Amino acid sequence: MIFRPTAACAALAVFALAACGQKSEAPAPSQEEPAAESGDVQIAPIDEADLRERIATLASDEFEGRAPATEGGMKTREYLISEMKEIGLEPGNGDSYEQEVPLVELTVDPEASSLSINGETLEYGPEAMYWTKRVKEDVSFEDSDVVFVGYGVVAPEYGWNDYEGLDVEGKTVIILVNDPGYATEDPELFNGRAMTYYGRWTYKYEEAARQGAAAALVVHQTAPAAYGWGVVEGSWAGPQLDLERPDGGAGRVALEGWIQEQTARDLFAEAGLDFDEAAASAHESGFEAIPMEGLKASGTLKNTIRRSNSANVAGVIPGTEHPEEYVLYMGHWDHNGVGAPDENGDNIWNGAVDNATGAAGILSIAEAFMNSTPKPKRSIMFLAVTAEESGLLGSAYFGEDPLVPYSEIVGGINIDALLPSPAAKDIIVIGYGASELEDLLKKAADKRGMYLRPDAEPEKGYFYRSDHISLAKKGVPMLYADSGVDLVEGGEEAGRALAEDYVTNRYHKPSDEYSEDWNFEGILNTFNILTEVGADMAYTDIWPNWYEGNEFRALRDAQMATE
Repeated sequence: MIFRPTAACAALAVFALAACGQKSEAPAPSQEEPAAESGDVQIAPIDEADLRERIATLASDEFEGRAPATEGGMKTREYLISEMKEIGLEPGNGDSYEQEVPLVELTVDPEASSLSINGETLEYGPEAMYWTKRVKEDVSFEDSDVVFVGYGVVAPEYGWNDYEGLDVEGKTVIILVNDPGYATEDPELFNGRAMTYYGRWTYKYEEAARQGAAAALVVHQTAPAAYGWGVVEGSWAGPQLDLERPDGGAGRVALEGWIQEQTARDLFAEAGLDFDEAAASAHESGFEAIPMEGLKASGTLKNTIRRSNSANVAGVIPGTEHPEEYVLYMGHWDHNGVGAPDENGDNIWNGAVDNATGAAGILSIAEAFMNSTPKPKRSIMFLAVTAEESGLLGSAYFGEDPLVPYSEIVGGINIDALLPSPAAKDIIVIGYGASELEDLLKKAADKRGMYLRPDAEPEKGYFYRSDHISLAKKGVPMLYADSGVDLVEGGEEAGRALAEDYVTNRYHKPSDEYSEDWNFEGILNTFNILTEVGADMAYTDIWPNWYEGNEFRALRDAQMATE
């Protein structure tokens, strides 16, 4: 399976690095069994034995690593449906618990494909990585003018438009990674050093397609990308799984890709431009795109195509007063299946932490709500999404074809890769400062004497690399939180050591397996807190929004204005 630094990697990196931040004097949390109360509402705690059994089952060899479109993936779907029925959840998609997700796999043949500038071929791997989202065996373009479009951003809320007055129809656009706020560290520009959605390469390809470009090439720079060229080269080589879209990907540019920074510098020099000067000009409001005179790009891609199907699994607790309004819990059920064996000959990538914890967690939270009194006023949907490891595809499909309208989703909580750990004094908020859901999280944490800790590297945009982004970019307020690093016993040094051990020895390896020795204190605290956050929405009439100035606020305001 391909690897990109997305959800679990992001969360664990945040966990490992959080201890490098400022220490807090917050008190130790209470270890009492949580029982959120508001008037006559009593929220049942998470059942540890059931949670353990679910994680152990999902992470067992029987499920063969839970890869989509495999026998193990089908067993996972059947198990999730069985558990939802046993808990008492109703089907989330009409009379079905499943939302079918059609998938298509494209594999570029590097020997028969090429990307060239003025007839000079860029070497696949060392100089450039490229692919297409168009589901065709042969995709090509010729003699395309080349234009540097800065960060390739159209952001009305920030007063920014790199395509202002520009016609890039049929042209090849060269784009910088991240966004101007990161480059300048100006807190008044975008979100300062913290990345916004406009900094993600996914957005840049989408925007280039909206502008009518033939090809879009992002310049790789290690610091603003947050990973080295080796990650780019390893991630985009070989089979690439994507959604089977109604238009067959015709709405995307013909060629998407990355180019090495030195390759970009050479191209700028060939066009009579200085790369550093051009990049610096892109940091300023009012930047005007720069034609790269004399450069013509051509590309040919030869693909093999394979189609398959997977499914998201959804169950619902209907609301007693407002069943048309939904609180959403989500977590991905898939992992990397059967792969290369390790030194012990184990070739099943069990994915116990990543993400049997999240899939089992949403089931256990559902069970807690079913055991609570009274039943919630609003409906609660529990959504286990597929193909996260292949690029957030299951959540992306749900985002494009939601089972309920965006405007009827009050807010959502994403759970991904909770590391088993002792109780902590903190809870980490990835993408801290995004929405009013954090106010609810703080309320639940305060009750336990815990505190919220922002992720340590907001400039790397971890908030935009997990499944919740598929709903966030549609306007739905989403929360992504993780267990803390400041352990009650051992403090931040002990918490950091746990995370580093997992990342080094088990993350995306066959050794990510469940053990009866796991310490569940931290996981239980986190799940109980997230249950309480959902309860604050499900038992009330509140409508949390994105904080003022967030890039998704305008979308949500527009949704709610139509109600």
